[in-house]
Amino acid sequence: MAEFLDTTAISYQLEQLLKTAKRRIVLISPYLKLRPRVRELIEDAARLGVQVQIVYGKKEQCDEVERLKAINRVSVTFCKNVHVKCYLNEDFGMVTSLNLYDFSQANNQEMGILFAKLTEPDLYHSVSQEALRIIRISGGTAEVLNSPTPLVEESAPLYDKLTTAKLAAKLGVQTTQLFNKLVGRGYLERREGNKHYITSKGREAGGEFRMGKGPYFLWPTDLQV
Repeated sequence: MAEFLDTTAISYQLEQLLKTAKRRIVLISPYLKLRPRVRELIEDAARLGVQVQIVYGKKEQCDEVERLKAINRVSVTFCKNVHVKCYLNEDFGMVTSLNLYDFSQANNQEMGILFAKLTEPDLYHSVSQEALRIIRISGGTAEVLNSPTPLVEESAPLYDKLTTAKLAAKLGVQTTQLFNKLVGRGYLERREGNKHYITSKGREAGGEFRMGKGPYFLWPTDLQV
């Protein structure tokens, strides 16, 4: 489920996005004047082989742009009418009011929405496509656009597993009904005051237990129930 972020949470999740990226980081912000901590995380990600694409929209930020361009695997391009603040890696992203500007992080009241590719695949895909469009019109790096492992893989399905609630919606039943069916098929069992636990049969069928803001299950889109 998408998550609301306040100013403090945006700064925290931005750091997590930079620290957990394995292949791709996309940062789109009109203003660029990074906190030293954010710049260090970008540099560290690049050292680990992560390709970083930054798009900005205000040309007066020459010093920051030149510092970033000097980092290997970091590409910085200009888009004159960009106003969006969007930050993505290959697993999750956020759209916020927060510029990549140290004053904003320290002084302004900001808000944003965090979303994961796994649990909000349609939202992640839509935001990623728009981000890639902005990268293209800014003359963005071919490494991000044409990589064998791009931000959005057009030839692959958007997702192959759904949460229980989303699978229920796909099947046209209530979530509680689907839980009952999953128990009936032996994919889940009830224990400890009606809590659900995945069984070995459920795992063999492709089910997974995950922990996010709370516990949840993932199931193949073609699960037979």
